[in-house]
Amino acid sequence: MKNLKAILIVILVATLQINAQDTAPITENTKKEWFESFKIRGYAQVRYNGLFQTNPDLGCEQCDKSWGGDSQFFFRRIRLVFYGQIHPRIYFYIQPDFANATGGNQQFGQIRDAYFDVGLDPKNEFRFRIGQSKVPFGFENMQSSQNRLPLDRNDGLNSAVKNERDLGIFFYWAPEEIRKRFSMLTREGYKGTGDYGVFGLGVYNGQTANVADLNNKKHVVARLTYPFKMGSQIFEPGIQAYTGQHTIDPDDISDGVQTTDDNTYIDQRLGFTAVLYPKPFGFQAEYNFGRGPEFNKETQAISVEKLHGGYLLLNAKCSIKNQLIYPFTRIQYYNGGKKHELDARSYEVKELELGVEWQPYKNFEIVAMYTFSDRTYEDFINQDNNQKGSLLRLQFQVNF
Repeated sequence: MKNLKAILIVILVATLQINAQDTAPITENTKKEWFESFKIRGYAQVRYNGLFQTNPDLGCEQCDKSWGGDSQFFFRRIRLVFYGQIHPRIYFYIQPDFANATGGNQQFGQIRDAYFDVGLDPKNEFRFRIGQSKVPFGFENMQSSQNRLPLDRNDGLNSAVKNERDLGIFFYWAPEEIRKRFSMLTREGYKGTGDYGVFGLGVYNGQTANVADLNNKKHVVARLTYPFKMGSQIFEPGIQAYTGQHTIDPDDISDGVQTTDDNTYIDQRLGFTAVLYPKPFGFQAEYNFGRGPEFNKETQAISVEKLHGGYLLLNAKCSIKNQLIYPFTRIQYYNGGKKHELDARSYEVKELELGVEWQPYKNFEIVAMYTFSDRTYEDFINQDNNQKGSLLRLQFQVNF
């Protein structure tokens, strides 16, 4: 708690250093109307996973709940984004998603992002992000689902933070030139992450988005990345790590499973990233190591176990007149627990995906992806559960 208090004091002092010229009253000549202070954009995704499905029992709870079973057309995301620079040093961003489901009910709203950035210098090269936002761990986790090529994030790094988000305070730094480069890599279709700084440092609850903190013990995360120019190419290496203690909700523990007295476990990871942007050919590679809660069927208990996993993605960007085509393939592996699932479910994932994204127009795109999957996922109820299969998955996306 002493470290947390010290961090909060530094944040308060830094924020108070905003120049007086930036806080001067807005005159009648410079005052903007309310509708000139922010913008609205969004996207929606419809999926169908039922083509050539060989095993209806094969699924991925953290990926896409429409996997397996009786296939159906499915809204994966329906998102609106409200954002704007409401002051030279204040930026806000609110993103609800209307494609959530609980039980048999679908399409209800839930907050994904709700934060504001406070700049500490005139160029906002140093800034604090306060609220619910993405935890800076992993390149693919930082990518928007609007831009990412594979339909779901890889198990290896995405298992670190369900929905990629949590509530906390994050510090970001990047030179003005590199902030513009981050923006260009997204704007011009190179599948970037957007601007999460060259360096990021944060303190967050550690229970994931829209979930109350259960232990009053904060997670700490740090990330360092830099997009280098190499002739006509851009190469971005990165490293990230976090540490904390995760408490499993009692409702997510089966009767008969042994746990610690307070259901709290060490949760630590270290990850490495290497990205060559598709100009026209590129790749993404990420791997992480760590330890965290995992169900052990030998002891019938949830215990702290080692974990590791990652992926390699090869991609290309092809332009035909005004249309864009992105062929890609990804292979991934993960061995470890998923702390967000029932009994911190134990996983071993081996998967190959072959796909293509086609953008006939800027506002519409189609992804077709064939998946070959071998997944072992075990909890107290399903202790010998290995599922293998393949299927063709389709996604239709509109951008507005």
